[in-house]
Amino acid sequence: MTNNTPQAGQKAPQFSATDQDGSQVHLSDFVGQWVVLYFYPKDDTPGCTVEAKDFTELDLDFKKLGAKVLGISPDSQKSHCKFINKHNLSITLLSDPTHCVAEAYGVWQLKKFMGKEYMGVERSTFLITPDQTITYTWTKVKAKGHAIAVLTKLQELISAMLFN
Repeated sequence: MTNNTPQAGQKAPQFSATDQDGSQVHLSDFVGQWVVLYFYPKDDTPGCTVEAKDFTELDLDFKKLGAKVLGISPDSQKSHCKFINKHNLSITLLSDPTHCVAEAYGVWQLKKFMGKEYMGVERSTFLITPDQTITYTWTKVKAKGHAIAVLTKLQELISAMLFN
């Protein structure tokens, strides 16, 4: 990750982005609840589909813990709608076509594929506390099994808070 990636203990960078329904979503809308903010490269690609379906499968578990799952990619609102409908996703997907949010979180990076270099999203997740502080980050995420790892970490953090 680049050096502008917010670290645990820092305030989460504020942002505004359009969701799949065309509504503006601001991080500040979620003050008082946990946020799982996960960045992914592209709708309807194999890894991104696995990750989105896994977060959807666990969405009720996240909600029970007071957490909102937000996926964000450079894809358009229209692309998000197709992706959600095709895979029956329940999570909120945000559109970041100018990659401003990805840059604020340090996940817009130089990538290499088949000998070519290009700028793109490095699959990453940020767990944000109800007071909008980053408490945990995952970088260079492997999609399979990631959602359950995030849920487990959230459960651990909430348990630790309850017993302190």
